[in-house]
Amino acid sequence: MAEGDDRDRRVGLIKNAPKAWKADIWAHFRFYEVNGKLDKTFAVCKTCHTKIKHVGNTTNFTNHVDRWHPELASTTTQKVDTSQPRIDQSLVSTLPQNSERAKRITRCVACFIAKDLRPYSVVENAGFRHMLKTLEPRYKLPTRATFTDSALPALYKETKAKVMESMCKDSRVAITSDAWTSVATESYVTITAHYISEDWQIVSHVLQTRAIYESHTGAHMARLLLDVEEEWQLTDKSVVLVTDNATNMIYRELKLPTVSRLLGRVRRVAAYFHRSTKAKHLFEENQKVVLKLTSPLKLITDVATRWNSGLDMMERFLQLQAAVHATLLSPALNVDEGDIVTLSRADLANVKEAVKTLKPVKDATVFMSEESSPTVSLIAPGYAQLLPSMSDTTGDQPLMRDVKNAIKTDLLKRLRGGAEKKILHTSSALDPRFKRLPFLTEEERLDVYAGVTSEAASLEEDLPSVDDNVSDSAGPSAPKRRASSLLESLLGHAFNAISEPAVQSKTANAIAEEEMELYCRCPAVPLSEDPLDWWHRHKGTFPLLSRLAKRYLCIPGTSVSEERVFSTAGDVITAKRSALKPDHVDQLVFLHKNLEIPKC
Repeated sequence: MAEGDDRDRRVGLIKNAPKAWKADIWAHFRFYEVNGKLDKTFAVCKTCHTKIKHVGNTTNFTNHVDRWHPELASTTTQKVDTSQPRIDQSLVSTLPQNSERAKRITRCVACFIAKDLRPYSVVENAGFRHMLKTLEPRYKLPTRATFTDSALPALYKETKAKVMESMCKDSRVAITSDAWTSVATESYVTITAHYISEDWQIVSHVLQTRAIYESHTGAHMARLLLDVEEEWQLTDKSVVLVTDNATNMIYRELKLPTVSRLLGRVRRVAAYFHRSTKAKHLFEENQKVVLKLTSPLKLITDVATRWNSGLDMMERFLQLQAAVHATLLSPALNVDEGDIVTLSRADLANVKEAVKTLKPVKDATVFMSEESSPTVSLIAPGYAQLLPSMSDTTGDQPLMRDVKNAIKTDLLKRLRGGAEKKILHTSSALDPRFKRLPFLTEEERLDVYAGVTSEAASLEEDLPSVDDNVSDSAGPSAPKRRASSLLESLLGHAFNAISEPAVQSKTANAIAEEEMELYCRCPAVPLSEDPLDWWHRHKGTFPLLSRLAKRYLCIPGTSVSEERVFSTAGDVITAKRSALKPDHVDQLVFLHKNLEIPKC
């Protein structure tokens, strides 16, 4: 660039830039006219008359204005033509579908659909497509059919292989099954497997969700379970089946006429506060004033299929009863007594008694619903504690006497004997928290211990022998020692005669009896301690009993895991997705429960 202080003295020979030049910068520069033609070699600044060389672009002139005339710079900014792609954009190419990055993104989208229970149509949503385009402009999102027919089935196959590999390491698998009905009135049966891993953690996997078109007879269910064993290679796993025991016991007791009327009155009060916005607002204000609650609570309405929701409804009503009473008496509401039935003092007394009576049952159902710790070992001691609490006591109201008698009658029909009772008592004996079996007589306790010892002895053949352990520790390359024939001839006659006699190997029964005796002498374990953690730490001391404990403590006490699947399946089969095919339902529920993704 050539800049000078030459001042053009031939002003009349200077003209504006050609009109075809659209850049704003040319409003501040002119050119010489020589022999009737515009000389484009140099341009002259209109403000300071500086002569600047023109090299075919506007860079020199823009720099001049920015440096010497900044007040003019805002008028020289060129408009960007957004319709023309930038160089970096023009260099972007579409990722090949078979490239590693494209395959990883497609797999992540499939994981998103399965883990978050998104519909397949999410890949057609404008917002979702825009997000992916922003994150990776080169990625071309496959069609919905690709995910339905290829991506999700491939993810299912991959996850299924991992589940089967994990289960094959254990000798005992317990399975739970239960039936449910979708919003599309399709009948399904879900199968879940439970076992204890090598690091003594309870692992649960949803195996399959199958549509059932026949009646739920024993023969049909037996055929289904045999198919499950074969498909998932469980034929050698000593499978134990846990099923739902038909109608809920407590639900039946809550259907007693006197209890139903009581629940109906509480339910009507709760429903009134749910439907009236004015009553709801006044109720919240009364909670702050009367009960001094900073965060107002809501009354609970029970659900017909969950008996404990009735108990929750009554507990919450008692908790907020003062605020309920103050609100219903408020003249601002003008409550019509024909529209809502309030509770009398006798009703309130009955509600309190009902909550007190059913509280132990609710506590039992809560700790029996655990999935991360053994529950089958809790049934026998829990039953032994629950049964006496259902006996009549002095001062019981007629309503509570009816409830107690109904529950007690139902409890007495259970655990009368047979294989189920043996499993429950053995499981409790193998739980270090309950191994004393205080709920049994001395004779019954000894019979259980003898059964545990006998069954543990039968597992002895599966343990590695001492010789195997020695050879393994020596390593595959350890050379075998050779006896010296010279040493034998020299000293053998003297030392072989006084060598130690051969140690007689103990029988499996003797080993099991020693372990059982030592196990019973061990200090009692607090109820708060994890029994699986205890066995993990003592498996070396009790090799036989620990293996037996693994076989029993993996059994769930209830089929509650299936009921939780129902909630998941309900999210899968919504009203908008009621046309999902059964195999897609199976894949989505399976992946939602079993697919492992990194935590973020």
